Amino acid sequence: MKPQPAISDPPPRPHGELSSVSINHISKLAFDVWEDASTVTRHQRAQATRGILQYLSTHPGQTWQERWDASPLGKGLIKANSLGARRTTGLAITPGVRTLFCLRVVQPTMLAFRQNQLNNFTPLFVSAQNDPLLVTFEEHIAAQELRLKHQREAVLDMCTLLTYQGVALADVTPASILQYAHDNRLARCRLQPGQPASNRLFGHGMWTALIAMGRFPPSTPTTMRAAMMRGQRTIEELVDQYGVRDQAVRGLLIDYFGRRRADLDYSSLKQLAILLVKHFWVRIEQLNPGQQGLRIAPDLYTRWRETIRLKDDGTHRMGQDDIVISVRSFYYDLHTWAADEPERWGAWVAPCPVPPGEFHGLGVRRRKGTERSADRTRQRQPLLPVLVEHVESRYDQARLLLEHADHAADGEEFTHAGTAYRRVISESDQKLLRHGDAVPTRVLNLDTGELVNIEADEEAAFWDWSAVETLRHSGVRIEEMCELTHLSIRQYQRANGEVIALLVIAPSKTDRERVIPMSAELFHVIASIIRRHGRRGRPIPLVSRYDPHDKLWSAPMPFLFQRQNGAIGSKIFNPGTIQKMISRRCEDLAETHPGFRGLKFTPHDFRRIFATELVNSGLPIHIGAALLGHLSIQTTRGYVAVFDEDVIRHYQAHLHQRRQVRPSEEYRDATEQEWTEFQEHFDRRKVELGSCGRPYGTPCQHEHACIRCPMLHVNPKMLARLTELEADLLHRRAQAEAEGWIGEIEGIDLTLTFLRAKRDETRRRAQRPSVHLGIPTRRRPKEAE
Repeated sequence: MKPQPAISDPPPRPHGELSSVSINHISKLAFDVWEDASTVTRHQRAQATRGILQYLSTHPGQTWQERWDASPLGKGLIKANSLGARRTTGLAITPGVRTLFCLRVVQPTMLAFRQNQLNNFTPLFVSAQNDPLLVTFEEHIAAQELRLKHQREAVLDMCTLLTYQGVALADVTPASILQYAHDNRLARCRLQPGQPASNRLFGHGMWTALIAMGRFPPSTPTTMRAAMMRGQRTIEELVDQYGVRDQAVRGLLIDYFGRRRADLDYSSLKQLAILLVKHFWVRIEQLNPGQQGLRIAPDLYTRWRETIRLKDDGTHRMGQDDIVISVRSFYYDLHTWAADEPERWGAWVAPCPVPPGEFHGLGVRRRKGTERSADRTRQRQPLLPVLVEHVESRYDQARLLLEHADHAADGEEFTHAGTAYRRVISESDQKLLRHGDAVPTRVLNLDTGELVNIEADEEAAFWDWSAVETLRHSGVRIEEMCELTHLSIRQYQRANGEVIALLVIAPSKTDRERVIPMSAELFHVIASIIRRHGRRGRPIPLVSRYDPHDKLWSAPMPFLFQRQNGAIGSKIFNPGTIQKMISRRCEDLAETHPGFRGLKFTPHDFRRIFATELVNSGLPIHIGAALLGHLSIQTTRGYVAVFDEDVIRHYQAHLHQRRQVRPSEEYRDATEQEWTEFQEHFDRRKVELGSCGRPYGTPCQHEHACIRCPMLHVNPKMLARLTELEADLLHRRAQAEAEGWIGEIEGIDLTLTFLRAKRDETRRRAQRPSVHLGIPTRRRPKEAE
């Protein structure tokens, strides 16, 4: 949708045509229109109006609008208070400017409007218009479940649009709101350069309200953000954006992409257009403007090959092979298609310019890429526990501080984690509370004097923690995590009543849905997110998600990773936001932990570490591939290349065992006995200290040395038993030292190390708050009357 100002014919004139009337007439209107104000206020408004009109009279023009446009004030070069204020002249000029806008005497530009601070503009403008539709709009906004701040912002946006575009509310169109959003951002960026808030797009609230009021056609996007997204480009647009000179080749490329489109999604098609059109053919035309057809001379190919070695910014290009492979596939596809349809493709058959030796060393380059990924995982795997502990402690501290602050009265001092705080409710907060609006919880740090919005800090800390925990416990791709919904949670109930939580991963990269069992830690995170959305007694909002790759909007769904974003409503986290959240936490750790200096964690790093820990803990690699959603085991091997020898050993041992114990006649439906054995497997994994996480059908590989076993999940109720075991081990160690049993001491020390690590991890999990989902009990059947 293209931005376009609204048009009104004739323009609204609630108090008649005032473009050429006298100063006395307009001043009298300024006194008479608003009768609810005091007499002193009305006299001051009339005097301010007279003062600004006298100023405009000194500029050329036949109408007040022409004089306004010719003045520095109308051009947005100066502020009205620079012409005079009560401190200097005894008369404030700004209320006069506000009066001219409300009476529709002049129509300002957006820059001139934003140049002046027009206090109390919204109620004065609404009262002066005598427009029942504008009053209805104001009442509709007041009935919405928005904070008072966002309600006022939506009404002010509408009044500003009507003022600077010179229309009534009945003339407002979706395109005019987009025009307002862009003009408002340009004016704010010019007046407040360098401030992030000035780059914000306003108008979301009034867009949503007008949609709900039925003022726009049914085909209008439900949100302003959806209207601003371009969506998928056509094949012609994908090709024409790079400026192909040869129209015949342009037509060929369009036909080629049209043929390939059936096999590719939009993201892959767009990437193919970049490789073939931008990086190949357009560069060929730049090197040889007279190029005719697809027959490329060897010297021209050599020169082109040199141009793609570097990016536009001068850095080395890592994806050169992808470009060359696409070019070769393009020529070979034409060769193949010409055999079946010579009349369509035969004229374009030409020798492939890519020489046979071009891909010499491709395997080496790809292996080096795998080695770089493995080295990246080696660096980050030992740092992951540090990052996890940081986000957990940060969230726990913010959560507990928020609980203390919520129970404190205004001005009450309290101590949390050794720091003194004072609850602060400002005067503006008191005003919002009187209007029934919620206010953020703020505390004053008495040690530093810093005013902290602890509610916002707790919100940010929670989503940092939930994102890191979900990524590291599930191994999902970042797009898959952002697409998780309330409907993704399923359960499987065994015959003994035990419920196993499952997480359904929507198709992403491989377009294949998969189901993964949730560990206790992952289920705790997902349950915490659900509980957070439902803490006000409402279900998870239904929101549409924009796919930045396919350029499409999803159906409204209860996405888990969403949060309230002012008048815009609930907004889903995008992958870029998650990456920034993780990067900020790494920057915080870099100040105290040298390992994080210059290091960047990405969401995909969690996936690689998850795969590495899965395979190296004894899980067969083909099961790991299924959990990760890989179509090929070789892909999973690339993920766990940190310990390549372990992968090969486990995989070969699994193949050997499967060939021995699984003859072909056993591939049949499970019998009742086999199904019972499958269910009893989970009972056999229960041990004294908790439960064993070894896969189904696998024996204990650690000779039941549970304390040392990485598959042991300790039950928090058994912490006392761990203390007893530690005391026994210390007693045995003292005896071994007395007897000189050196080998026994080393074994006991290793067991103590594992025991203490498991105890610390169990205590940390036990400190997390319990999440009550409010799952209803089974309803009893009604007794027959």
